[in-house]
Amino acid sequence: MSETRSESPPAVSVVIPVKNEAGNITPLVTEIVEALGKTVNFEVVYVNDGSTDNTDAELTLLMASRPWLRHIRHKASCGQSAAVRTGVRYARAPVVVTLDGDGQNDPAFIPALLKAMGGRIGLVAGQRTGRKTTGFKRFQSRVANGVRSVVLRDSTRDTGCGLKAFRRDVFLALPYFDGLHRFLPALVRREGFEVAYVDVVDRVRLHGTSNYGLWDRLWVGILDLSGVWWLVRRRRKVPDVLEVKRHAD
Repeated sequence: MSETRSESPPAVSVVIPVKNEAGNITPLVTEIVEALGKTVNFEVVYVNDGSTDNTDAELTLLMASRPWLRHIRHKASCGQSAAVRTGVRYARAPVVVTLDGDGQNDPAFIPALLKAMGGRIGLVAGQRTGRKTTGFKRFQSRVANGVRSVVLRDSTRDTGCGLKAFRRDVFLALPYFDGLHRFLPALVRREGFEVAYVDVVDRVRLHGTSNYGLWDRLWVGILDLSGVWWLVRRRRKVPDVLEVKRHAD
């Protein structure tokens, strides 16, 4: 396993938002290297969203021998959407892959996401199968995804999967708000790009407990949904612009 990185800019930035995920970081970094190390020049950008456990120390130790590993830190927790946006802003590659820091997203599926990119595709979204979570959380997700699908007609079964690949420039052009990551398919289509999907296998969390979500996934998400519905309906065609050059004398 190579721990070196060329000086050229990476082709892919893997962005991982974390809050109190010490114990899950080293195994996940190892799996990312196994998935990408021999196929593409990459970097891994961890966004430490105000962790109070040993996340900082674990990342510092790993960075000593992994020059492609970066650590961006929020002084206080700002939430998952803010952490993802920070990571994308600091990413150096034109293509960004995101995944959750709890280990439930399998990095082995990253090459499949990247393979699906190209042309007018602005986003490749993972769609979880065989979810490893409580019955209550599965019920929440079904309700939230069902309501969102009916309102936005975004043809997406599962927007909650953290495993996604997208064009960095497209993401940064989207209107930013808390909860943005749950509505990416509809917003990317609003910008005139296509969305592709890849089925991925959900895994069991090995360490710690969930830090993001629960009730906010449903009730706050309903408020966000109304705003996204308005944005989608208000979209107007972007004009093709050409500057007319002055004729040379």
